[in-house]
Amino acid sequence: MDSYRLRNMRSYARYACIIAAIIISGIFALSIGTVNVSTDKVFKIVLSRLPVLKDFIIKNWTATDETIILQLRFPRIILSFLVGAELSAAGTIYQGVFRNPMADPYIIGSSAGASLGASLGILFFPAMKIFGIGSVPFFAFIGAAGTIFLVYSLASVGGRTYSFTLLLSGVAVSSFISALVSFFMYFSDERLHQIYFWLMGSFSSQGWNEVYLNLPYGVIGFVFAYWNLREINILQLGEETAFFTGVDTERVKRMSLAAASLLTASAVAVSGVIGFVGLIIPHITRAIIGPDYRQLFSVSALVGGLYLMLADTISRVIIAPTELPIGILTALFGGPFFIYLLFQKKNKDYKI
Repeated sequence: MDSYRLRNMRSYARYACIIAAIIISGIFALSIGTVNVSTDKVFKIVLSRLPVLKDFIIKNWTATDETIILQLRFPRIILSFLVGAELSAAGTIYQGVFRNPMADPYIIGSSAGASLGASLGILFFPAMKIFGIGSVPFFAFIGAAGTIFLVYSLASVGGRTYSFTLLLSGVAVSSFISALVSFFMYFSDERLHQIYFWLMGSFSSQGWNEVYLNLPYGVIGFVFAYWNLREINILQLGEETAFFTGVDTERVKRMSLAAASLLTASAVAVSGVIGFVGLIIPHITRAIIGPDYRQLFSVSALVGGLYLMLADTISRVIIAPTELPIGILTALFGGPFFIYLLFQKKNKDYKI
C-alpha cells in the first residue's frame, strides 16, 4: 500500500473516530442534567421527529421529557458545538495568518465589541425582539462586527494590512471599548448581574432561535476560510517567500481574517465571551495531526465543538441545580495550558 493511500485511510479513520465521539457525547449530554432521561428514551424522542420513523416508535416518555430534550437540551448542545467549532476554526486561522501560536479569536477586539453591544442591549433594549431574536445577541453581533471593521480600517495603510499594526489597533480599540463597558456596568444598577453573567459566557437561556441566528454566519465563515487554507500553508514560509511563489498575500490575509472574524462574531453573539477555546484546541490538534492547515482547520473545528459541548455539559451538572458559567470552566482548563505555551515559547525563543 502506497503512502498516499495510507495517509487517506488514517485521515478517514481520524474523522470517523471524532464524529463517533461527538455522537456519543451528544447522546450523553442529552440524557443528563437536573432531570435525567434514559438514553433509550433520548433515542426514541429524537427519532420520533423523523417523518420516516415516527410511526414505528412506541412512545414511553412524558411530554415533560420531550420538552426537556427537544426544546431545552438539544438546541443548547447544537449551539455549544457550533460555537466551539467556530472559535477553534477562527483560532486556527488567526494563528496561521499571524504565524503566532499565541493568537486567539479575540485578538483584534471582537470580544470587546460584542461586550459593548450586549451591554447596550441589556441596559436600553431588554424587551426588544428583532426577527424573533432577543436584543442581546443582535447587538452583540453588531458590536463585534463593527469593532472588527474599525480595527481593519485603522490598520490599513495604502491598501495593505500589516499584522503588527492590526494587533496594535486591536489592543487600542479593545482597551477603549472595555473602558466603555466598565462605565456602563458602573451605572447599570440592577442589570449589573446580567452583564457580568454574559461576560462570563453561558448557553443557559439559548434555544433554537440562537441556533438559527448563528448557523448562516458560521457556514459563510467556514466556506470563505476553507478557500484559503492552501495559501495559509504557504504563508508559513514567510510573506515574502509566499509572494514570490505566486500567492496574493494581501488577498489571502484579508479574506482569511474576515472569515475568522465572522466566525468569532457569530459565536460570541450567542454565547458571550468564552476564552481559551480558540487558543488551546488548535495547539492540541496540531500536536496530533501536524501543521497542514487543510487538515488542521476541519479537525480543530470538530474537536473544538466536541470540547465545548462536553464543557457545557459539565457546567450544567457540576453544581446542579444551579449552573456554572462556561467561561469560568474553560478558563480553569485553558489558563494552565496558556502558561505552559508561554514557557514553551520563551524557552524556544531564548534557548542558547
